[in-house]
Amino acid sequence: MKSYLFTLCIVFAFILGCKTGQDTNMANTIHGKTENEVAAATANDTVRIANDSLEYEIIIIDPGFNSWLQSRAMPRNYYGQVYLENKNRFWVTEWNIRVNQPQRYGDMYQMSIDYHPDIDYGYEVNYLLFNYLVYFQVTNRQRLGGIIPQ
Repeated sequence: MKSYLFTLCIVFAFILGCKTGQDTNMANTIHGKTENEVAAATANDTVRIANDSLEYEIIIIDPGFNSWLQSRAMPRNYYGQVYLENKNRFWVTEWNIRVNQPQRYGDMYQMSIDYHPDIDYGYEVNYLLFNYLVYFQVTNRQRLGGIIPQ
């Protein structure tokens, strides 16, 4: 369970982070590990999609997500961007509600996702976020609402 919480902390620390004038880095240590130790331990389980022109990126570090994304996720361009944005808006809203109610949902939802529906994050960011939320729901037997595409 600790590794799961650690993974969630890292995942959502970077999801849809907006760049500022200064470079933003992870904290020097995460749960007693340095950035280099975290990077080395998770190199194979890291998925990063960045759109430098839009200044948004998503980094997901979750054991098993990368292989799930390659083997079970629908291929890129299967869903349109509008569909992905609508699902992400709905699921992220529910996710953030659960973050604010730990007494009801426990510690599975640790960090909120900073997702603004009025910002065009591009297809790749929406595709990756959508697939992570599908993966999360399937592997953790959670329902954020609606039908989960398989």
